[in-house]
Amino acid sequence: MAMAKDRLAGLDDTLTARPGHALVGVLRIPESPVSPVRIIVRRVVIAVVVLLAAAVIVYLGRGGYRDLKGGPLTFLDAVYYATVSLSTTGYGDITPITEYSRLVNVVVMTPLRIAFLAVLVGTTLEVLSERSRQGWKIQRWRSRVRNHTVVIGYGTKGKTAVAAMLSDEAAPSDIVVVDTDQAALDHASAAGLVTVHGDATKADVLRLAGAQHAASIVVAANRDDTAALVTLTAREIAPKAKVVASIREAENQHLLQQSGADSVVVSSETAGRLLGIATTTPSVVEMIEDLLTPEAGFAIAEREVEQSEVGGSARHLRDIVLGVVRDGNLLRVDAPEVDAIEATDRLLYIRSAGH
Repeated sequence: MAMAKDRLAGLDDTLTARPGHALVGVLRIPESPVSPVRIIVRRVVIAVVVLLAAAVIVYLGRGGYRDLKGGPLTFLDAVYYATVSLSTTGYGDITPITEYSRLVNVVVMTPLRIAFLAVLVGTTLEVLSERSRQGWKIQRWRSRVRNHTVVIGYGTKGKTAVAAMLSDEAAPSDIVVVDTDQAALDHASAAGLVTVHGDATKADVLRLAGAQHAASIVVAANRDDTAALVTLTAREIAPKAKVVASIREAENQHLLQQSGADSVVVSSETAGRLLGIATTTPSVVEMIEDLLTPEAGFAIAEREVEQSEVGGSARHLRDIVLGVVRDGNLLRVDAPEVDAIEATDRLLYIRSAGH
């Protein structure tokens, strides 16, 4: 049994043990998009600058060159020589004849020729440099990522959860998306999120997403059995993180709680309740939607107790308080225990969006 566990542990380490350049394509750090037109214009400008620099150098030392047609070199001849030289065509009709001009060709023209060729094959070099840059960024990100949120699954639920966090002033750089669907990851990357391509039921994939250093983990898998397995793995890797899971069927709620989820959202029952309420009091549904949308109207928020509020009743504060979190437990505002607020309590209250 011990040997089997050691072997599985070795398999788990296969991704996290890799250097940054070996993780390109698995872990992606978002970058600011650059227009293709801008890239082409920049390459053309570089090529023209290199060509003109070579032409000026040749023209300044024109006395050391011989033209088969005779006569001194003009600036146009210098541009012509620089063009055929940098492109490695070399017709031989203009040649350096003095030691000085030949030295200039070796010391100056050769590096310019390499730079010119680098611009010509810029697409290939850009791909290579992109991999190197991504590899370096991955290594840097892995060494610094702390207290972020890992979102498992970027389907409808995961995307909505991310949108809610972003509208609640969370930074895109503090959210990491894990999914097996490359199309979903492309959408997440376009939104400025760090993405990891892999199966979140595997511990090594979660470690690659920095789950061991995460403040919270959102499990938004499409299947309840997958959500349970991901929750088990996440809780083992990140015992202190807040794990929030979504499931379809209420009968599986206790399984997620036993797996280590701090909060379990039953999507089918929640939607069903809202549908039932909407048949009689649709305005209630509208208000609930308003409370669940942080960027507009009202929102439910949590804050610390102010010093002046200690000892007072939660029902008599300037804010509309819905509940009090004490020692990790939620107490409703009508509970007798909250008639005297403690300094370590946290208040769940209704705030106006933007405040």
